[in-house]
Parts: sequence; C-alpha cells; structure tokens
Amino acid sequence: MPGPESIGPQAANSVGIVTPETVQVPVPAGGLELEGGGRLPELTVAFERYGDLAPDKSNAVYICHALTGDAHVAGYHSPDDPKPGWWDQMVGPGKALDTNRYHVICANILGGCKGTTGPGSISPENGKPYGSRFPDITVGDIVRVQHDFLKHIGIDRLEAVIGGSLGGMQAIEWAIQFPDAVESCICIASAMSLSAQALAFDIVGRRAITGDPAWAGGDYYETDQVPAPGLSQARMIGHITYLSPEMMTRKFGRERRDDKRFQVESYLDYQGGKFVEHFDANSYLHITKAMDAYDVEEKYGSVEAALERVRSRCLVVALSSDWLFPPEQSLDLSIALLQAGKDVSYCELLAPHGHDAFLVDIEHLGELVSTFIANLTRAPSTTSAPPAAWVTEPWRREEDNLIKRSVKKGSRVLDLGCGNGQILELLARDHEVHGLGVDIELEHVIDVLGKGIDIFQADIDEGLAMIPDKAYDYAILSETLQVVRQPRTVLKEMLRVANEGIVSFPNFARWRYRAYLTLFGRMPKSRTLPFEWYDTPNIHLTTLKDFLRLCDQDGYRILDLTCVASGIFGKLLVRLGLKNLGANRVIVRLTRDGSD
Repeated sequence: MPGPESIGPQAANSVGIVTPETVQVPVPAGGLELEGGGRLPELTVAFERYGDLAPDKSNAVYICHALTGDAHVAGYHSPDDPKPGWWDQMVGPGKALDTNRYHVICANILGGCKGTTGPGSISPENGKPYGSRFPDITVGDIVRVQHDFLKHIGIDRLEAVIGGSLGGMQAIEWAIQFPDAVESCICIASAMSLSAQALAFDIVGRRAITGDPAWAGGDYYETDQVPAPGLSQARMIGHITYLSPEMMTRKFGRERRDDKRFQVESYLDYQGGKFVEHFDANSYLHITKAMDAYDVEEKYGSVEAALERVRSRCLVVALSSDWLFPPEQSLDLSIALLQAGKDVSYCELLAPHGHDAFLVDIEHLGELVSTFIANLTRAPSTTSAPPAAWVTEPWRREEDNLIKRSVKKGSRVLDLGCGNGQILELLARDHEVHGLGVDIELEHVIDVLGKGIDIFQADIDEGLAMIPDKAYDYAILSETLQVVRQPRTVLKEMLRVANEGIVSFPNFARWRYRAYLTLFGRMPKSRTLPFEWYDTPNIHLTTLKDFLRLCDQDGYRILDLTCVASGIFGKLLVRLGLKNLGANRVIVRLTRDGSD
C-alpha cells in the first residue's frame, strides 16, 4: 500500500477518485429571477463533495471558488489524472478541511462553464446556447443559487463557508444574505468591493475579448471560431495581477529564452493558451462583471446596514504581497465587522506569492482555517488542564487570578498583547466574558483561535484605531507595558477604548535589583525579567513610582493597586508601606479621571 509520501489518487491523504455530480434545482414557475431583472427558465448545478455528511447534517462546509475556478477542489477524476483539484492541499483526510470530520462541498458558480448554467448552456426556449441572451448576474445571484442548491440536496445550515478572492466576496455575501444559514465565515484575500486598479485590469481584459474578430457579439458557439486570442490576452492581463512583483522577479527577472523572448513573455503565453482550452469567453465576461459590480455599501445602503445582518463568527485573512486585493481591504472589512459588534478575527499572512498565495502557500493558512473551524464554540471547558505557564511560572497563576478578581462577570474584555490567550480563556471560562485579543505574532493568533476566542493581529504600538471609543468594559495590558515602543500612547488608547484598564508590569525598583546593580554593576536577571540586557524584549523598564507619576501627569485615576512581593524580606517591605522597594510585580486598575 502506498505510504503518506505517495502522490495521486492512492495517496494516504487524498480523497482519491471523485465523481462530479449534476443536479436540476427547481425554479419558480416564471423562472429564476435575477437581481438585474433577467430570468433563467431552468437551473443546473454541477458540484463535487468529499467526506460523509453527519446524521444531523451539522458538519457541512461550503467552498466558494474564485473567478476561474470550478467545483473540482480535491482528489482526481481518474487514476491517470495528471493533477488533483485546485485546493487539494487544503481538502482531504487530515488536512485543514479534514474530510474525516467535515462534509465539504463546492459547486461551479452560476454563469460558469463547468456544468452549472451559464452562457454556453442550452436554453430550453430554443435549443441553442444562450450566448448573448444570457442575462447579467451578480454575486448575490451566485450566492442565492448556492443556497437554493444546498437546500435542494438537504443542507439547511453550514458549519463554515469559505472562499478566497471572488470566493471571499461570495463568503461575505453568504453571511449577509443568509445569516441564519452560516455558523462561520472565512474570507481570504478579498474585499467588500474592488479597487479602481483591479477594475481597470478587468475592463481591459473584457475589451480584449469583445475586440476579438471571432467574438460575434457573444454568439460564437455556432461558428467555426472562438475568440481565443482575446480570451488568452484577458487571461494574461489577469495573471499579472495574481503574482507579486517579488515573485515575478524571482521567477523570471529579465531572463531570455534561446529565441530571445523574455521568460515572462513565454510564461504568460503559456498561461493564456492553456486557459483557452478549458474556459469560455462569455463566462469570463459575465463573472468578471459580477465581481466588478459587487459593492456591499452600494447594495445594502451602507456597510453598517449590511454587516448588522451578520450573525456568524468571521475570520478574515489578508496576504501581505497581494496587490489585487491588498491587505488594507481585508483590514477594512475586519474593522467594519468589529465596529458593528460582530465576532471577527483578523490575520495578515506573510505570503510572497502575491494574490495566488492562498492557492499555493497554504501552510499557515491551513493551520488558521482548521483551528478556527474546529474551535467555534465560546465555552472553554471547566475541566480543562491549568495553563502550562502556571506550572513553569507559578507567579503567573497569582497574577491571573488577581486580574480575574478585578473583572465583573459577563463583561467585555480587550486583552492587548494577549500572547496565547491564557487570561481571556480563564475569564471566558469562569466569568463568561466576551473577549477579544490583540497580538502581532502569528503563533499567538493561532493559539487564541484554538481557544475559541477572537483575535486581531495588530501592532498595539500603532494604535487601536479599529476599536470604537468605550467598546469594552476592561482593557488588559498584562506583562506587556515594558515591551511596547510607545507605552504612553498605548495607555492612552486603552483608556479610550475601555472604561477601565488593568496593567501589570515588573517593578524595576525592587530591592533585589537595586542590590544587584550596587554589588555587581550589571543589569539584573530574575524570573520576571529573565533576559540579558542585549537580548531582551523589555525596552521600557519602569518602577511603581514612575508609573504612578505618569498616571498623575496624564490624568488617570488609580482605582486599585496591588503589589506582589516574593520572599520574606520583600513581603515585609510591602507590609511596611515600602511598596516601591519590596514589590517585584505591580497590578494597577485605572481609569480616566472623572470616569465612572
């Protein structure tokens, strides 16, 4: 039997040979009415599915494919199939979308050319291809057809809907248009509308097709020619936007072939020629027009009105080198969801491949997706093992419990520099708080998602502009103040977005540190400051007195102050009132002066 390293249908982690399916979806008596006013007299949907559907139908995951994708997501169509489905790295036994756990479905979109009703389909009205008579479609139409198709095959609710690029737009529309049918929404490298630059590339691509002599106004199906040169050129134009400048330089540079053509020219020619073999020009036009026209604000009146409808937990993933759907657009969507009070997590992956990275560079993407879907619940187990840090660093248990006692049950909590989400998990489990973490490290993002808690990947030194004023009851800054570049700004921002702040930090005025400096003339090390001076994240060490002075200068009122000391002498100093000398850690609860 082939081992895990095998490739092809017999590989241990492949879904193997899959059989495409086609179904006729019932439409109303007058036909399926589209958002643009057109109608389709009948509807055929081509799809593939992988993994068993649970008896209660609770494990269905729907994948929305991108512009030139199709329903063939994973596996092989025959034993000699040269390549698997377009997202085979993500879908299969033990993969991110584990088919031992999930029933994964993908259908070719409305307007496509891979089996679902599209411009090349035969119209029942005259027995000829629709061609120029195929009506305009929208992303909303595409999603409605997906919804009707799933209901027709017996699936009323999705555990997750996921898509990248145009597929991400579909995922957004799913969450807005059918909020009760989607438990979670994963939007990758997408946006609420296309940028002007992306629109421009699509417009030029369509012009290349319609300017082809064989275009025949869209009715070329019964001629001896197809607009192959125009479609090939459109594909080449689009393909330029899928790769980052870095990747283009790395793959091709200014290298030439033996025939003196640039390598990049040969590559684009190949991509264009290959595309013509399996895609229809009319489908390309209709789908790109639908993508160009999609605008959440325009369709629903405002972004706020649209996102108010969302009920699913959302994960938005940006790709660092994507210039077709730049990271700022994913961030805008995430901020809008956050400001609408929705459950959203955001992450930007370092991905040098550009827009295509979600198809080819899936190591961290797969980990994000699988962790997010597997931990959708917000109810951490009361029998879960204590955090590892409580064993390796016992003082953290004391500090975490002190913070917990400062937080009221059922409150909204923001944890800045949340690390692995330990405090938020503790508060969610014992105090039923609704929490959000903020951290810059990808591994921490994955850790927090694994606890069923939302997280925003962000640098808190750059501010918290994504969070509205007083959106939280508490903002926590635990063992983080000393590692940020702009501690004063961070404190100001945390008391803008929350009614109260809870800050803990190591006190550098502790007697042991003073004695060590005096006796040895070197920077001290301890359990709470275990780094050499040249290899430490702590860039703004402070003392209790320094912190209190800053609070006084900036108008913050101290609501509670706890000094934690270790050792008999340190505890004695604190009891004698010499807190700055005895405390090795300080926990302060504060608010803006004059606040309730």
